[in-house]
Amino acid sequence: MNRRNAIKIALATGLPLSVLGCSDDVSPEQYTQADKDLMARQQELERQNSGKGPFGKHVYQGYRGLADLPWFELDSEQRLVCVDESIPKAIDVHCHLGMSVLFEPELDLLKEHPRTRHLLDCDDTNPGCDLDLDIYVNGNFSEEALSFLTKTIVAQGLWGSDYAETQTIPNLLREMDAMRVERSVLLPIEFGFWFGDRQTEKWRDAVARANTDRLISGFSVSPDDKNAIADMERHVKAGARVMKLHPPVQRFFPDDPSLDELYTRAAELGVIVFYHGGRAGIESEAAHPYAMPRHYEATFKNHPNLQCVIGHGGARDGDAMLELALKYDNVWLGTHGQGITHLDKMIEATNGERLLFGTDWPFYHVGASLAKVLITTDTPGRSIIREKLLRTNALELLS
Repeated sequence: MNRRNAIKIALATGLPLSVLGCSDDVSPEQYTQADKDLMARQQELERQNSGKGPFGKHVYQGYRGLADLPWFELDSEQRLVCVDESIPKAIDVHCHLGMSVLFEPELDLLKEHPRTRHLLDCDDTNPGCDLDLDIYVNGNFSEEALSFLTKTIVAQGLWGSDYAETQTIPNLLREMDAMRVERSVLLPIEFGFWFGDRQTEKWRDAVARANTDRLISGFSVSPDDKNAIADMERHVKAGARVMKLHPPVQRFFPDDPSLDELYTRAAELGVIVFYHGGRAGIESEAAHPYAMPRHYEATFKNHPNLQCVIGHGGARDGDAMLELALKYDNVWLGTHGQGITHLDKMIEATNGERLLFGTDWPFYHVGASLAKVLITTDTPGRSIIREKLLRTNALELLS
């Protein structure tokens, strides 16, 4: 079977590539034993050091439990609400909607539902799961919950999901209202299926029908497709400027020389490249090589006019991605997912420059990301940094 098609089938069905008679073409130099050991060490140290950082212990009972913090309350529907009007209205640069891909199960993106079911839903039980804000966010979920996440994502693309049904524009806007988020950037992922997938167009059309200027429609292309540049130009002509690329999902190395033409044209068009960056620790190990920070650096260096955002701040490879952001001034770091101790490190190193608020909704509640920013900027000396991180940095990037 053609390797590319095998990868697309694996993404659609959840089957490992080995079952399809194919394997990822990754050399030992591209992903080493030292790389594997590094992430294992990071996860172990994170567990050991949780609560021992500058902010102490911050563990809450689910997303609703964040109401114990001074900035939040629960409303009459037991929904989390940010009630502190002094907090700047935020720009969320990292959002998604419910997906409908392979068999295009029916999904009404304009329908409101009483409750959003987040893909990693810390409020699915009562009391909610233990939500530790001092570790990488997905470390709060059990193996059972992470396994269910995988099944739910596969279901979204195959036959539909009752989770995806609730991940709609009205539900996102409602959560944005509750969390003082003014605007959000929607980031579809182009899977590159042989039959075509139209997440970019579906989401853009839904936003147009919703008649709201609070959602900024991004786009995606399949990097290994011969039509990638033409597709990018088409999306830019339709008004989009933020291009989502996901190396682990789309199975490509960001520094592949074959992508130089795409990057050059993106810079000419003023396109912002939003990468998934770093290993999250919950994806298949076969996806890890593509997310290693060293595989991004050549792009930053060789395309200095291309503005690049590293989603999740590099996830569990945050230290290495922070070093790259300090080295190259065309690199921006999303904050979503990072624990408060590492977020504080990011703030100290950058003075808040080129840090961007993101939530990865609907994987998580917006409040989980917002709470971390508020905790780490809760001093008079960081009030300007809070404004930068929540709002002004994004406005500068998107201007």
